[in-house]
Amino acid sequence: MIMLGTDMKVAEAPKDGLKDYTKVDPYAEWLKKEGVKVYEEFYFPSLAKIELGPWPRKGGNGAVIHIANRHIPNDCHVVEIKPKGKSEPEHHMYELTIYVVSGHGATTIWQNGKDEKRRQSFEWHAGSLFCIPLNVCYQNFNGSGDEPVRYIAVTNAPPMMRLFGDNEFIFNCDYIFSARYSGEEDYFSGKGKLFTRRIWESNFIANAPDMPLYGWKERGAGGINAMLEMANNNMKNHISEFPVGTYKKAHRHGPGPHLVLLSGTAGYSLLWTKEDRSDMIKCDWQVGSMVIIPGDNCFHQHFNSGSTRARYLALRSGDMGLETPRGGGGEGADRSLKEGGWQIEYEDEDREIHEIFEKELVAHGARCKMKAFVPWCTGEVGPTSERDT
Repeated sequence: MIMLGTDMKVAEAPKDGLKDYTKVDPYAEWLKKEGVKVYEEFYFPSLAKIELGPWPRKGGNGAVIHIANRHIPNDCHVVEIKPKGKSEPEHHMYELTIYVVSGHGATTIWQNGKDEKRRQSFEWHAGSLFCIPLNVCYQNFNGSGDEPVRYIAVTNAPPMMRLFGDNEFIFNCDYIFSARYSGEEDYFSGKGKLFTRRIWESNFIANAPDMPLYGWKERGAGGINAMLEMANNNMKNHISEFPVGTYKKAHRHGPGPHLVLLSGTAGYSLLWTKEDRSDMIKCDWQVGSMVIIPGDNCFHQHFNSGSTRARYLALRSGDMGLETPRGGGGEGADRSLKEGGWQIEYEDEDREIHEIFEKELVAHGARCKMKAFVPWCTGEVGPTSERDT
């Protein structure tokens, strides 16, 4: 056994005059080099009204939404294609999911350097949702001669650029991920397959605001949902809907989900991090609004205060294939805090939450239907299971 002597010298602290160690952030450097307009907000009342600027890489105008937090595992590219226009061809070593905000058009894809003449094209319109396979070349076309196309693409570019530290590799790698895509003719046909736990596997969803959803009783008040598996990506997305006069249970999970309202006449989200909710923020909805969950300790809760059912799309990162896609953020996202999970049950929420909701309903001429779940509700009994309307 080697014994350390009592006269061992301790290294001295660095002396004054030495510089602090700093490391360049490849993602931040890429944004700077692109010269693209960047937003660091987490709430956007209307995706259609976000001001864009020139973005040569996209062949038109665009902007990047990215909260200034290195723990956020994704960003959002807002892109507009002019009438009769098209984007620049590109391929990259990060995943992305595209949701079409407005307009209609088509996308052409092909494998770089392999059978480039075997190109595939598929059409889309406002409400379409699809993924481009990893590192596959693609180009988007506006099908209208009068109106621009606007879409968002939520990506995992930030961690991928930081992992490799070489953006030439990110945009110029020729490797073909044939296990993800090998030119299948029906890849973007819209066909899908349903699995247990509401998992829907498909590479193209023609109209996300209208696709069938399935019961999710754990989140409460008659809500329905589909967890999406697309393009064999690590990124995971889901669509949720809840009835008139109801709201979901508050919960928290990892940062970064981008929530886009697909349908509904009125509603809002509450976000807070402090136990006394002294930092609580209210984000009002309309169709096309987007709320980003900014941190992993951020509780959030979604409310339908309008006269029609409300549906939203959540675009988020995955957990490197280790997560069972159950609760939109891990097994704990739909399990009570009392059981070690991340969800606040209705009976445990502060009464102020429900009081705010009832006031919002009155303002929109709607009736609260939470009596079956909230004892102090002054409304009526509404849905009592995930299948009720």
